[in-house]
Amino acid sequence: MTNRLLFRGLFSKGLARTLMGQALAFAIALALGAIIILLIDESPVAVFLTLMRGAFGDTEKIAGTLLQTTPILICGIAACIALRGGMFNVGIEGQLFLGGFAAAWVGFAFSLPPVLHVLAAMTLAVVAGALWVAIPAFFRVRFGTDEVVSTILANYIATLLTSYLTIFLFKRPGGWSETPPILPSAYLPELFSFSRLNIGLLIGLALAVGVAAFFRWTSAGYAVTMVGSAPKFAEYGGVNVRRVGFGVLLVSGAVGGLAGGVETLGVHHRFMEGFAPGFGFDGLIAALLANGSPIGTIFTALFFGALRAGSLLLEVDTTASREIITVIQALIILAVSADLMMRRRGDRTGERRWKF
Repeated sequence: MTNRLLFRGLFSKGLARTLMGQALAFAIALALGAIIILLIDESPVAVFLTLMRGAFGDTEKIAGTLLQTTPILICGIAACIALRGGMFNVGIEGQLFLGGFAAAWVGFAFSLPPVLHVLAAMTLAVVAGALWVAIPAFFRVRFGTDEVVSTILANYIATLLTSYLTIFLFKRPGGWSETPPILPSAYLPELFSFSRLNIGLLIGLALAVGVAAFFRWTSAGYAVTMVGSAPKFAEYGGVNVRRVGFGVLLVSGAVGGLAGGVETLGVHHRFMEGFAPGFGFDGLIAALLANGSPIGTIFTALFFGALRAGSLLLEVDTTASREIITVIQALIILAVSADLMMRRRGDRTGERRWKF
C-alpha cells in the first residue's frame, strides 16, 4: 500500500506543469496559424468562425464532425494505450490500413449472417493490426530497437502493401483503385439516416471509457502505468517490463486495426487507396494533447474532427484554402513535439523517454 501511494505521488508530480506546457504549445501553434492566415490577406477571426460554422452549424454538420472524429478517437485510444506503457506507436496509420483492408476482404469475400459478418470482419481487422505491430514490438523488447523508427517505416510498407493488394489482386472490375464493395450484411449500423455516422462512434466512446477504467481501477492497468512512468520501480516490484511492453504495443496495434475496420465497414463499404489519410497521425497527436488520457482524447479528437469537417466550408466563405488546416495541424505537431523534447531533456531520471 505504501509503495502504491509512493508511486502515485511520483506519477502525479509535475502533472500540472506538463499540462500547462502542452496548453502553451497548443496556444503558440494557433497563434502562428493566425499569423499565416494574416499573411494570405485573410482574417483569422473570419477563418476560425467559418471553421466553427462548418463543424457545428447545423445537425448535418455536427454529424459530419462526429464522423471525422470517430477514426481519430479510436486511433487516439490506440496511441494512449502505447503511451501509458512508455511506448510510442507511430505506426497506427499502417495498422489502420491493414485493418481496413482485412475487414473489407471479409466483407466482400464471405457471405455470413449480418451480426456474425460484422464480428468476423472486425475481428480480422483487430488481428491484422496486432500482427502488423508484432515485429516492431518484438525488436523493441528483445533488442531495444527504437519503436518510433520501426513503426514509422512500417507505415510505408502497409500503405504500399494494401495498394498492391487492391490494384493487382482484388481490384473491382472496371472501377477505380478499390476492392469490390462489401456485402450489406457487413455494414455497421448508421445512427442517422442523413449521415454516414455509424456505431463506430459509440465503439470509440466505449473504448475511451473502458481503457480509462482499466488504467484507473485494475492491477494490470496499474502495472502498465508503472512500467511507462517508472520501469525500474516496476521491475523492482516484480513486473515483467518486457512482457508488458510487448503486450502494450500489440493491444495498441489491435485498436489501430479496429479503427480501420470501423472506417471500412461503417463509411466507405470497400477498401480504396488512401481511404483514411492522416487519421492515425491525428489520433496520435490527439492523444499527446490529452497527455495520454483516454477521456481527454475524446475532446482533442473532437477538435481535430471539427477542423477536418469545418475546412469543407472554408473555401466557400473565405479566400483561404482548406490546406490551411493541414498547416495548423503541422504547427500543433511541431509545438507538441518541442514540448515533449524539452520535457525529455529536463528528465534527469533517465528511466523512460516518454512519460504520461
